[in-house]
Amino acid sequence: MTGTGVVAAKLRVGTGPASLVLNALRVGGPSVRDQVAQRTGLSAATVNRQITALTAAGLLDERPDLLDGRGVGRPKVPLSLDRDRFCVAGIHIGARRTALVIADIGGRTLYSHAIRTQELSGVAAEVAVQRLCTQLAELAARFSGRQLLWAGAALGGSVDATTGTVDHPILGWRSQRLGLRLHETLGVPVSVAEHVQAMAAAELLLGGEVVPHGAALFFYARETVGMAMIIEDEVHQPTRGAGSIAALPVAPGPLDTAPVAPLQSVIGTAARKAAAARLGCSDDATALDDARARVLGESVAVMRDVINPDSVIVAGDAFAAHPRGLEPVQAAFDAATTTGWPLEIVPTRFGVHVPETAPIAVALAEVYGDPLAVVGSGH
Repeated sequence: MTGTGVVAAKLRVGTGPASLVLNALRVGGPSVRDQVAQRTGLSAATVNRQITALTAAGLLDERPDLLDGRGVGRPKVPLSLDRDRFCVAGIHIGARRTALVIADIGGRTLYSHAIRTQELSGVAAEVAVQRLCTQLAELAARFSGRQLLWAGAALGGSVDATTGTVDHPILGWRSQRLGLRLHETLGVPVSVAEHVQAMAAAELLLGGEVVPHGAALFFYARETVGMAMIIEDEVHQPTRGAGSIAALPVAPGPLDTAPVAPLQSVIGTAARKAAAARLGCSDDATALDDARARVLGESVAVMRDVINPDSVIVAGDAFAAHPRGLEPVQAAFDAATTTGWPLEIVPTRFGVHVPETAPIAVALAEVYGDPLAVVGSGH
């Protein structure tokens, strides 16, 4: 951790024995020690040592209330996460909506509060940043019976993960020290990540099951577009920051007057309203739904053909809004891809809540990366 209280986000599954045991109980729910050993591949002795340490740290609970009275011999007491002792805080600053979130160590949202991002545009950037930090601290204070372990932040634009300094082009922020301000206000370590990478981390770290091994392409589209890669239990975080697919050339059809347009310019709300006004139809017209689904399916196909991932996960309202769900996106993808084997597009497991899971994943990546060190430091 730097002197600013900022820790560079490491969006990956922890590999230490304590991390493996804690994650096995998060994914599998209440379990006995033999089951934990089987899931993690650790020896019984190692599992016992980690459970003893994690229980002493307050991260695990013994659950005698779950004992099966029909067992023979000495009963084995199930263990589960202690979801009542600790919490993490998160903030996601999106193009239209900003979410402030408190969650337990299993990733379950305890409370969330949303504001329109444009409410932050009428004041100086420094004032807006401090306002958000103060609001998040006030939200965390409602859970004073829990120890706050970590804070995570996720947003579009440019993120320096080492310093927690961010640019947010929609709000006009430049070189804002979001990580430092959060640390000063909350008094805990802070990690900051680009928001599509953070959403991909939520799929990896907060789901009910582990994302399959190999490479997964995560594709997000709402008012903005972005993509990230999950490679062997880790979200790829380029040294020089996230790349951009906003300018990916697409054939927009009725969504624009040009024969070719940048992807991000044709998939958002403003583009649909403009197209509807130009065509004299409602902005929820079937023709516009179909055109956007086609554009998205073809765009995902382009990236699939370049990267050739083992799986594709999509998220964001632009994917979810079609009355027939992902069916027309899949059809356009199938028609456009040139890779010779079929691939089913999978929706995010978090639905419309994926943005608010993003900063929680950033925070919990650090907690699960080295749980005993995080809790033992006491901050």
